[in-house]
Amino acid sequence: MSAGLFALLDDVAVLARLAAASIDDVGAAAGRASVKAAGVVVDDTAVTPQYVHGVAAERELPIIKKIAIGSLRNKLLFILPAALLLSQFVPRLLTPILMLGGTYLCYEGAEKIWEKLSGHEEHQELASEISPEAEQSMVTGAIRTDFILSAEIMVISLNEVADESFLPRAIILTLVAIGITILVYGVVGLIVKMDDIGVSLSERKSAAAQKIGHGLVRGMPGLLNVISIVGTAAMLWVGGHILLVGTDDLGWHGLYDIVHHLEEGAHDALPAIGAVVGWLTNTALSAVIGLVVGAVVVAVMHFLPFGPGHGKEDADVEADSNSDAESENHPSAPPSAE
Repeated sequence: MSAGLFALLDDVAVLARLAAASIDDVGAAAGRASVKAAGVVVDDTAVTPQYVHGVAAERELPIIKKIAIGSLRNKLLFILPAALLLSQFVPRLLTPILMLGGTYLCYEGAEKIWEKLSGHEEHQELASEISPEAEQSMVTGAIRTDFILSAEIMVISLNEVADESFLPRAIILTLVAIGITILVYGVVGLIVKMDDIGVSLSERKSAAAQKIGHGLVRGMPGLLNVISIVGTAAMLWVGGHILLVGTDDLGWHGLYDIVHHLEEGAHDALPAIGAVVGWLTNTALSAVIGLVVGAVVVAVMHFLPFGPGHGKEDADVEADSNSDAESENHPSAPPSAE
């Protein structure tokens, strides 16, 4: 009896060790998948604060909460099942779909640079009070944008764990979806309340607290600008790297071989820090590829007659003309005679 009991306990211990190892493997795979999606995560973190810019302070966190719930619903109810079915039955479509997402990332990054250089950046009007209908419309628009970013995150993550069996793959992607959503919207909540925290600290009696508070308030515009720049660079890098690896997977090895050769050359040139230099070389070249591809797509969208950007520019010109005509029809009052 005792021998059988010890054998049973030994079997239980073996199963426990196997379960622990599986959990470790799942956690490590989820971590790798999340790192690969880092570029989109940074962009998601940079984009979301714009939706509560100028909103009354007491409505900022409730709006972010609504967007976060919508984001999680996007990932778990729509994107995750579709991604799992795709990977299970038609896995060869993953690379082309991933490359489409990479092209979109390149376009988004290049578009941001174009808007900055051309002075066509969109500026939101401040509104301390908005109606419930306007708030709901704002949340809906944010969730719609998040759907695109979430889809990219999940497909990038899926590509990292495509070799796993169905159940571990589902668990890993679920962990990625929940973890990234908490991370992104936790950071977003902290960012949008940073100025309030700064104001609160600046009103305290402590000189140190006041100094920190004033620093937070002054530093917020710069922080948002840095996040935007990092997000743009990350989109170009991740998008370019996805396209680089994707072309190699599809059998077009030339571009990948060139980048790999340059990466190895940089690695061998500085052996003391070869790994870092090699990674930086690959990252920089991937970003250049992303910028080139993105610039081509931006050109198509903005300058060719059939691109949607062409119609937008025409509408802007027409609006300016109407504004000028209205100014002519209603001239300002002449200055009073002295």
